[in-house]
Amino acid sequence: MGKNSHSEARQELSDLHGELREAGLVVWTGGNISHRVEEGFLIKPSGVSYSDLTPESMVLCDLEGRVLGGQFSPSSDAAAHAYVYRHMPEVGGVVHTHSNYACAFAAASRPIPCVLTAMADEFGGEIPLGPFAIIGDDSIGRGIVETLSGHRSSAVIMDKHGVFTIGASPRDALKSAIMCEDTAHSAWLASQLGPLTPIFQPHVDSLFDRYQNVYGQLPPETS
Repeated sequence: MGKNSHSEARQELSDLHGELREAGLVVWTGGNISHRVEEGFLIKPSGVSYSDLTPESMVLCDLEGRVLGGQFSPSSDAAAHAYVYRHMPEVGGVVHTHSNYACAFAAASRPIPCVLTAMADEFGGEIPLGPFAIIGDDSIGRGIVETLSGHRSSAVIMDKHGVFTIGASPRDALKSAIMCEDTAHSAWLASQLGPLTPIFQPHVDSLFDRYQNVYGQLPPETS
């Protein structure tokens, strides 16, 4: 496939990188989003400024992380994304950020405790801490999969590194990344007032069920 294949996916991915930057979750060239497509996935090129990103600059990789065409090298996290896609077929998008407050928990090697109803709604409990892993191979991907498999959370705080989020689509994963940073900010502020007390688990379960199954607009009925 040429670099102009998957035009809609490329455009969406380029737009989402703009939203990632506007949300203040990345600086300079750090962070990335990927989008599963038929041949594998599209991902941000390595070391390219967000202001210079275009739909055509997104790099097409197979599910081993190998480049299938184009003029750019993929993100250094491509192998991690590839591992997630190979082992979590339900995932359609992955986001990686170094957002400040979530990274504070990563630096402290701590999960983010479920201390707000918004966290219970979105993540179904704490945002877990994943293992320390070196960048460049699939070690980070292994840690993501090991931590999030069977877990309600769509976000993981990778120890001493940053945030990875997953979703059925890249936009879902971006929402998770934005919510992760927002709740991390609130949890950090609350920690300055004293010890954090997580929400009682049955209340978390009830909130998560309501948000996932009742909240929002129902799809229109078909006649």
